[in-house]
Amino acid sequence: MLVETPGVCGGRLRINGTRITVQRVATLYKQGLCAEDIEQTYEHLSLAQVFAALAYYHANRTEVDAALAEEDALYDELKREFGGK
Repeated sequence: MLVETPGVCGGRLRINGTRITVQRVATLYKQGLCAEDIEQTYEHLSLAQVFAALAYYHANRTEVDAALAEEDALYDELKREFGGK
């Protein structure tokens, strides 16, 4: 249910047939949404797809959290550099 495709979503692991990455699902989960809430947010996803992404996240939490932290740091750096609000 999860795939990596060069050139799609920056090559990040995503739910097959979608542009929803495991990192996106993990972010929503960390914000307090449960699997059912995430499924409702993205109505084209099945609950099984959401659980597959969450299972990967839980099995690889250190790796996924590190990637999320790296993206946050890059966002902050670009915001400082270009004066975004």
